[in-house]
Amino acid sequence: MKGLLIVLSGPSGVGKGTIRKVLMKDDSLKLSYSVSMTTRLPRAGEVDGEDYFFVTKDEFIKHINNNDLLEYASFVDNYYGTPKDYVEKLRNEGRNVLLEIETTGARQVMEQVKNDDKVVSIFLLPPTFSDLEARIRGRKSEPENIIQERLQKAKMELGLKDLYKYNVVNKTPEQAAEEIAEIIKAASK
Repeated sequence: MKGLLIVLSGPSGVGKGTIRKVLMKDDSLKLSYSVSMTTRLPRAGEVDGEDYFFVTKDEFIKHINNNDLLEYASFVDNYYGTPKDYVEKLRNEGRNVLLEIETTGARQVMEQVKNDDKVVSIFLLPPTFSDLEARIRGRKSEPENIIQERLQKAKMELGLKDLYKYNVVNKTPEQAAEEIAEIIKAASK
């Protein structure tokens, strides 16, 4: 049976990565995390095909022109994208493929797969905007101007929640992961 394509999205700082890690520990969900393609150079310790598929800009542009990507974006002079054939191979093996993705990429994916009834789109929300701001500030990793940019972007992204089939509030990572696991189990039937 073909696996699901699970699009997990939400604003920066909402806890997508933390929840993904909790979900990936549950073998009953048959999850595979989608490996992205990028034109950036590998960092120390990164492995081609595990961390990213590393390609040249020319190769990436060829993939764009051939419509080989579910979504792509450019960030800091590099391209990042999700290869269709890799995702479909996993789904055809019965794996449920999880994309942890920003809203722009999520919208691209949902547009490309709108006729696929095995797509589950989930928007992760903070309990309140103040909670999200506290999480972003709590990282203590960015200057105030970047924090303000993230907060402005988050406000815009929160307005997109109705484009997703499911909305899950991240009160705690365990609770949010449990809700998402139930969504995945129900959609897998």
